[in-house]
Amino acid sequence: MKRIINPWLGNSAGYNCFGCNPGNPIGMRMDFFWDGQDVVSVWRAGANHVSWTDTLHGGLQATLLDEICGWVVFFQLQTSGVTAKMETRYRKPVSTRWPYILLRARLEQQRRTLATVKGELLSPDGTLCAGCDCTYFLFPPEKALEMGYKPAILDADEVSLQETIREAVYRNLRP
Repeated sequence: MKRIINPWLGNSAGYNCFGCNPGNPIGMRMDFFWDGQDVVSVWRAGANHVSWTDTLHGGLQATLLDEICGWVVFFQLQTSGVTAKMETRYRKPVSTRWPYILLRARLEQQRRTLATVKGELLSPDGTLCAGCDCTYFLFPPEKALEMGYKPAILDADEVSLQETIREAVYRNLRP
């Protein structure tokens, strides 16, 4: 697995994405990795992310899924776009007490200006807790560049899923 280098860090004025900016104090601070055909992220919920006692808010689950699916577009398709449609299925409660949540997303289909991406939110033991099918309207590459998109590239170093989990757990500890 290799880290996808966030192309907006230090390069885009006004970059404050709720999902992926590590400097956004109220954001999700997601980090992304390429694992063969999947984009992967490891995330840890905090006490401010609940809807019901110790249960991750469903809207935040959808946000996590939308963000990881969007990074399939950024990295694999090397462009940007907007979510045109998202169908989310909640299958199991997600505990905010878990040490981490694993997210995976994969390109299912691309046709002209539309891409379909499948996302999964998994518990630490690998149970599917929520899934989604996202359809993205893709910007032509020149329009994406005009709007501030920078091509996403991989870090040269291989990392294991266990290393990624340890890093995410400590990085995402919240006061």
